[in-house]
Amino acid sequence: MDSQEFREAAKTAIDEITKYYDNVASNRVVSDVKPGYLRPLLPSTAPLDPEPWADIHADVESKILPGITHWASPRFMAFFPCSSSYPAALAEMYSNTFNGAHFNWICSPAVTELETVVLDWLAQALALPECYLSGGSTHGGGVLHGSASEAILTVMCAARDKYLNAATAHLPADSQEKEDALWEHRSKLVALGSAGSHSSTKKAAQILGVRFFAIPVAEEDGFSLTGAAVAKTVKELRDRGLEPFYLTATLGTTDVCAVDDFAGIAEALIPTAGTAQDIWVHVDAAYAGSALLLEENQPLAVPFAHFHSFNFNPHKWMLTTFDCSAVWVRSRAWLIEALSIKPPYLRNQFSDNELVTDYRDWQIPLGRRFRSLKLWFVMRSYGIRGLQSHIRNGVSLGESLEAKLASRSDLFSIFTPARFGLVTFRVQGASEEEINQRTEKLYEEVNAEGEFYLTSTIVNGKFAIRVCTGVERVREEHVQRLFDLVAEKTEADLTKSS
Repeated sequence: MDSQEFREAAKTAIDEITKYYDNVASNRVVSDVKPGYLRPLLPSTAPLDPEPWADIHADVESKILPGITHWASPRFMAFFPCSSSYPAALAEMYSNTFNGAHFNWICSPAVTELETVVLDWLAQALALPECYLSGGSTHGGGVLHGSASEAILTVMCAARDKYLNAATAHLPADSQEKEDALWEHRSKLVALGSAGSHSSTKKAAQILGVRFFAIPVAEEDGFSLTGAAVAKTVKELRDRGLEPFYLTATLGTTDVCAVDDFAGIAEALIPTAGTAQDIWVHVDAAYAGSALLLEENQPLAVPFAHFHSFNFNPHKWMLTTFDCSAVWVRSRAWLIEALSIKPPYLRNQFSDNELVTDYRDWQIPLGRRFRSLKLWFVMRSYGIRGLQSHIRNGVSLGESLEAKLASRSDLFSIFTPARFGLVTFRVQGASEEEINQRTEKLYEEVNAEGEFYLTSTIVNGKFAIRVCTGVERVREEHVQRLFDLVAEKTEADLTKSS
């Protein structure tokens, strides 16, 4: 493909992409292909000779689109959103043009420096404590990773090394005594999360070879992790001779968008803060972190000054194409000390003289994408007020659905109230078993029809349907249609069973 062919193909692609977004609501939300559908449609080996672009282009519509679930659809209310926007799409085009591994400042100075600037912009927009700014008092700062799961693994690695260094600081460097002590402490390390924490915390512990313990949460606490529960668990683990070193606290759990008791957790861990038993607290706000753009939510961030790291995904609710996961640490040295490797082929005068930031030392991979361009385009194109308007729309639509469900208390019960655009509900029944059965039946019927796509959860043995209204194209008419649909189906089911 030469430049002229590319120009023509790109123009066609832009027209088709725009048409796709304009008409995405008319598609069945979930692909209804069968597992393995694609292999019989494709050759068993790659082509030896070039194929015409027209043939490749035609296969996108005939072979790929049938297997796409439409996350941009206003009737996609499953999981959490994976958002995009035209400014983010344009940024991806430029990022692909400026293709490179970008691991050091010298690889493309603009890539590193724009990341630092836009993450300071974003931290200020979210009202994060100043310790997370690149010029803050604790020499912290932000970095872009691929996902919240990657962020958790990365900061847990830094937490492990920080804890082990403090626990063995009194021993001679490079001594056998220190080496033995390090491995003894390693065998006792425990990473903590709540029963509502995302599974990525357990997975990170599994990768790092440390124990994981899930602290129970209760319905009467709104499924929030409390400071009292943290203090109790930490004491019990230490009494057993184990060494808790890390905790994931959550702003907006995946199950029900619960918010952990950040102030209580900070207070519970004050006695060992700054000591050799300091427990690293990471705030996972993968989805709901975007809601900190709203002034009424920003008091939630005040206790983060006592914690060690914070993360959220602009690619979920902030109109920025996947992948884009923003991570801030209170001290960049914690990441660099755990992750920095300096072979001769990566050295240069700017890095050696510590004049620049090398983000390769803030992450597990070496290479990195030009992700900050997406944030720059999105934040400038919408402005903070435009992004706030988008977030408020998702919040208000969730509240609208909750009100509709509550108006039919003969059919439904609200399991957890609408928060950050997520509401969970259950079908009424005579017993927990019947409620679970009826709720699951409704959930399966709605998804089978394909007009909407919802997801479910089970919390403390209770089956509930999750509805998330954060997708950019969701409007009141879609919320009303979903309510009408679930009400019709539930009424029909109750009539049959009576």
